[in-house]
Amino acid sequence: MSDETSNTTHFGFRTVPEGEKAGMVHGVFTRVASRYDIMNDLMSGGVHRLWKDAMMDWLAPRPGQKLLDVAGGTGDISFRFLKRAPGAEATVCDMTESMLVEGRQRADAAQMADRLDWVVGDAMALPFASNTFDVYTISFGIRNVTRVQDALNEAYRVLKPGGRLMVLEFSQLPNPMMQWAYDRYSFNVIPVMGQIVANDRDSYQYLVESIRKFPDQETFADMIRKAGFGLVKYRNLSMGIAALHSGWKI
Repeated sequence: MSDETSNTTHFGFRTVPEGEKAGMVHGVFTRVASRYDIMNDLMSGGVHRLWKDAMMDWLAPRPGQKLLDVAGGTGDISFRFLKRAPGAEATVCDMTESMLVEGRQRADAAQMADRLDWVVGDAMALPFASNTFDVYTISFGIRNVTRVQDALNEAYRVLKPGGRLMVLEFSQLPNPMMQWAYDRYSFNVIPVMGQIVANDRDSYQYLVESIRKFPDQETFADMIRKAGFGLVKYRNLSMGIAALHSGWKI
């Protein structure tokens, strides 16, 4: 068993004790919760909505399925899933209660209340029984987890046999010049935008840095396989600014 008091991990570009990262991430999302959705629109020019729609297109939700949306925050993915799958149910699980509170206040949440649950929980130790869900999604959240492999292992545990994992996350551009241009935008514009809109430059500086620390597409695909998933594939979105990874519990 790992000793969180001696092991270290990254918090953006900083090296921190493993045992401290979850609290630091919790602080980030507590501070930005009320402006999280509007900042997503501003930072991506609304393109994050197209990425999430592409996620649903590949996922192809089916009636009656049970979705677990981890790091589901304000419910974007769950709302999309339920709109496409009559009779389906969704559980939004997030470590930050203030994000869930924002989600519950959205109009979509009221319309789907009978098919939605909101649960505070840790992606590395999910409060659900094994073999419970048909689909597990995590969107722009797994890079914030202290031990990504542990989260993938938990995803495998809670999925039913035949269940599907799908991850939407920022990734790496294959072209060095394009990556350079994207880095200039990310580091020079997004933190300033966070200061202006959310009065919080530091949180958005962390979010930009956390993207650069996340594994590239092939490395992350190998981590999904290591968790036990089969038929692992990925698709680049916007030339690799983001990527969708898919795997099946066979």
